[in-house]
Amino acid sequence: MLEQIKETADFLKEKTQFSPSVGIILGTGLGGLVNEIEIEHAIPYEEIPNFPVSTVEGHSGQLIFGQLGGKSVVALQGRFHFYEGYSMNEVVFPVRVMKFLGITSLFVSNASGGVNPNFEVGDVMIIDDHINLFPTNPLIGKNYEELGPRFPDMSEPYDHKMIKMAEKIAAENDIYLVKGAYAGLTGPTLETPAEYKYVRAIGADTVGMSTVPEVIAARHMGIPCFGFSIITDLGVPGKIIEMTHEIVQGVAAKAEPKMTLIIKELLTKI
Repeated sequence: MLEQIKETADFLKEKTQFSPSVGIILGTGLGGLVNEIEIEHAIPYEEIPNFPVSTVEGHSGQLIFGQLGGKSVVALQGRFHFYEGYSMNEVVFPVRVMKFLGITSLFVSNASGGVNPNFEVGDVMIIDDHINLFPTNPLIGKNYEELGPRFPDMSEPYDHKMIKMAEKIAAENDIYLVKGAYAGLTGPTLETPAEYKYVRAIGADTVGMSTVPEVIAARHMGIPCFGFSIITDLGVPGKIIEMTHEIVQGVAAKAEPKMTLIIKELLTKI
């Protein structure tokens, strides 16, 4: 695995001659942030050695190198999910490659179902913690000391300093934010009413099918993380409706400009 990570990173370094300091993972309906990037290179996943290929509608499937908020960034336009049949190592492979490209912080985003009764559809939530409800963990198996320790600390999965900065930026721009814990499940089914109730009971504010493995892998490698979740539907008794992927994409796209503004401002300050 380590050899594949290095091989892919070396290929990208040689092809782009680019040294990113920030990694960005763009979730469902959130790929528009790419329009703000001064793109220097855009490489389709299928052209990258050892890379998985995204199969989900709304995920473009390319690696973007460029400038955003005064920082050199590498962005995954389309992430990989456990429910697509990938192993956990494949899901987090791009994050590990980003580390070897030189990133020192990671921004993640997703669309999710709100289980906190105070949330509304379209709310933008800063993720301040998560619950891993996947049946496995990307760190299971042989530990590579070059990546990180066998038993990584997870007392601060999402960086407190960046959260405070984002809250300040939001306040200055009259952007309403909520904050909470994200529960990661496998999908691809959306949750049943009883599952929503369970997720809320164990301490989550929102639930989705991504992000947790990527953040675990990043924190294992010592990379500070900042995460956004756009609430695209509600798993609250009395507010549960039949959902489609198209509805999720539509809500996420409407909320995206707020997230984009905050990310751009935050990049200028870190």
